[in-house]
Amino acid sequence: MNVVVVESPSKAKTINKYLGPGYKVLASFGHVRDLPAKDGSVRPDEDFEMSWEVDGASAKRMKDIADAVKSSDGLILATDPDREGEAISWHVLDLLKKKRVIGDKPVKRVVFNAITKKAVLDAMADPRDIDISLVDAYLARRALDYLVGFNLSPVLWRKLPGARSAGRVQSVALRLVCDREAEIERFVTEEYWNISALLKTPRGDEFEARLVSADGKRLQPKAIGNAEEANRLKALLDGASYVVESVEAKPVKRNPAPPFTTSTLQQAASSKLGFSASRTMQVAQKLYEGVDIGGETVGLITYMRTDGVQMAPEAIDAARRAIGSQFGDRYLPEKPRFYSTKAKNAQEAHEAIRPTDFYRTPEQVRRFLDGDMLKLYDLVWKRGIASQMASAEIERTTAEITADNDGKRAGLRATGSVIRFDGFIAAYTDMKEDGEQAEDGEDGGRLPEIDAHESLAKQKINASQHFTEPPPRYSEATLIKKMEELGIGRPSTYAATVTTIVDRDYVAIDKRKLVPQAKGRLVTAFLESFFTRYVEYDFTASLEEKLDQISAGELNWKDVLREFWNDFFSQVEDTKELRVTNVLDALNEELAPLVFPKREDGGDPRVCQVCGTGKLSLKLGKYGAFVGCSNYPECNYTRQLSSESNGEAEAAVSNEPQSLGKDPHTGEEITLRSGRFGPYVQRGDGKDAKRASLPKGWTPATIDHEKALALLSLPRDIGAHPETGKMISTGIGRYGPFVLHDGTYANLESVEDVFSIGLNRAVSVLADKQSKGGARGRTAAAALKELGEHPEGGAITVRDGRFGPYVNWGKVNATLPRGKDPLSVTVEEALALIAERAAKGGGTKGKTSRSKTSAAGTKSAGPKAAKPNSAAKAKTKTAAKAKKD
Repeated sequence: MNVVVVESPSKAKTINKYLGPGYKVLASFGHVRDLPAKDGSVRPDEDFEMSWEVDGASAKRMKDIADAVKSSDGLILATDPDREGEAISWHVLDLLKKKRVIGDKPVKRVVFNAITKKAVLDAMADPRDIDISLVDAYLARRALDYLVGFNLSPVLWRKLPGARSAGRVQSVALRLVCDREAEIERFVTEEYWNISALLKTPRGDEFEARLVSADGKRLQPKAIGNAEEANRLKALLDGASYVVESVEAKPVKRNPAPPFTTSTLQQAASSKLGFSASRTMQVAQKLYEGVDIGGETVGLITYMRTDGVQMAPEAIDAARRAIGSQFGDRYLPEKPRFYSTKAKNAQEAHEAIRPTDFYRTPEQVRRFLDGDMLKLYDLVWKRGIASQMASAEIERTTAEITADNDGKRAGLRATGSVIRFDGFIAAYTDMKEDGEQAEDGEDGGRLPEIDAHESLAKQKINASQHFTEPPPRYSEATLIKKMEELGIGRPSTYAATVTTIVDRDYVAIDKRKLVPQAKGRLVTAFLESFFTRYVEYDFTASLEEKLDQISAGELNWKDVLREFWNDFFSQVEDTKELRVTNVLDALNEELAPLVFPKREDGGDPRVCQVCGTGKLSLKLGKYGAFVGCSNYPECNYTRQLSSESNGEAEAAVSNEPQSLGKDPHTGEEITLRSGRFGPYVQRGDGKDAKRASLPKGWTPATIDHEKALALLSLPRDIGAHPETGKMISTGIGRYGPFVLHDGTYANLESVEDVFSIGLNRAVSVLADKQSKGGARGRTAAAALKELGEHPEGGAITVRDGRFGPYVNWGKVNATLPRGKDPLSVTVEEALALIAERAAKGGGTKGKTSRSKTSAAGTKSAGPKAAKPNSAAKAKTKTAAKAKKD
């Protein structure tokens, strides 16, 4: 028996069916080890030695693989056909060698681009050794990412409080988003006019022609810049006679696009289906790994992480046969089509993304796929088959028309086109990212019959005013397209890179557009000012090119690391001498449009509006950056740094605390204040003062004594639950307004509901939440059996939890022995388990998901407590073990 190792259990299950009883297929579940997230994992002083760590879950899987290999005849490593897949195979083999289970057993590496029986069996018949050059490229990339992240991020933390992290590729992707925002801010809108004439032929057909020349000069696009010029030209056309000078009809051919690569699939899925990049990759992974089609599990598409645009010869032949049978011979070009990529640094080592069987149409597999899988498969199938279809044949007609008004002449042009033969368009038409249809041969529509030298009748002259628009913000898809054009990142990293800058709160997604947040712009400005080279597009692309050269065996990976590290380490060391004033001066200049927006009165935006003499500047606090006055502490004006700052709201609470009245119960003063993290209300003074941040949608201008009292009174008790007798309360937390009962949280629709919801509706909202199987915070597991009272008081119950059945007494949870029937547990057995667990210092299995402070929604407000919940935002490193999209 041979052991075969793949990444995923679904892939293992499918391949096991193909190979039969002589093979045992096991899954590694992605990467089995990674660099520990701590200093010293990559050691430049020791010739870039690297320390690897295996987490608990991976250790168990490796034990299962090692146990199977011990009794096997050989090992076959069948992970994905890219650098990451090669690296996983190398890690697995290295760990098995250290466990001394390989011995003299044969070890082979096989790769296949599709999970079909033929592809897998063909790969098994053509094994090879692990490609060490691909592994070296992986090691170099992993070391580079670690060295940048673990040396640059601490610099950010020291010099730019509130920043989360920096990364070799993520920082450059973030710079793209921020540069586009700066371009939008610098954009100056210009007025322009378009003029057209609605004309009629002698046969009574109407069509539109646009003005293209006047006064003997050709008009460039947007050349008519004001109403005066537009009205002059409109008057000329109004009194003119019209004659057709020429009519030309030209045949034009439009060729199909190549099959999908990773980035073009993500772009098309975004524009056509509204999928995010990560969603596209999740669905594509399922289609690749296999779907049960009438009792047979088969992969529907080829490997989805690729920058190649060519299909295998046998796939081209299959596509051509399918075109002939499904569309007809007229749609089949004389020769097959061959493509090459235009992307910078493309490896083209793998096939494009295509169906594994072109005869398996979307309609045939519809009943076996869920909605998203069907949509994406339909996209891949149509684009793949269209790539081998005949060109679309279009007839484009252009009519040149002269307008004459007492010797003053102007030129107009009418264009139209019609599809004479649809060709590949019968299968697939591209869409632009903004949702508009791309050119498909029908721009301008069909013109009526127009003959040269005939006169035309004027029906109407249209002059329309327009204004130039700034370039649009990037969407996920257009950002990935730009990264690919520049040679930044690789197919396996595009989606993960975008996800990272969003998760770091550097970028927000609004209506599918990437909007840089203040924190992200600060990080980018800092890096551009003090680490310019490492966020340059060309430098990042050149590093990717060197990684490709390493994978081709043309460069030594440690030579690349040495060259990078010497300069990078020197740059990091230099920043240690940076003073905060140097950083602030650079950021003030770089981010002036964001930090100091123009004032409505035209005054100097850097002059403090409160004291009138101080100069505004960025300030760095413990929790991030804010804008403050140079006359502090005499002037305590502060303003939250935000891409969407509201001047009116800021001015309302920018100076001294504003009194809203007194608390009727305590007599303490209630004030409206502004902190670094926004406006808040406060009762009393000193460290014991109670504070509450203004909830989303509430502005300082709308806060009065009544609203302030309501905020400071949270949490609000509604009444006892009719079934449990426990109190139901409402509050405002990190995730918005909620209702709480016995550890279960349910969302409320609006902030106003927090103060108005009654007992009956609260019970209904909680019941709806529980019926959907969700709660904010973990609810206690339901009791399977009640055993009675503990000798020291309190009920003993048997419950079913996430990790299996257990005995519960107060805060002590004791897991039942494996195989023990929870319903057969006796009081005596339960007492013994509880005593044993208590002796070990055991308490509850998990921590309460929300603290009382957070639940109340009031103490975590104001300038100190309004900082982000760092504990909640801290991400575990476990996910880094899994192979990234």
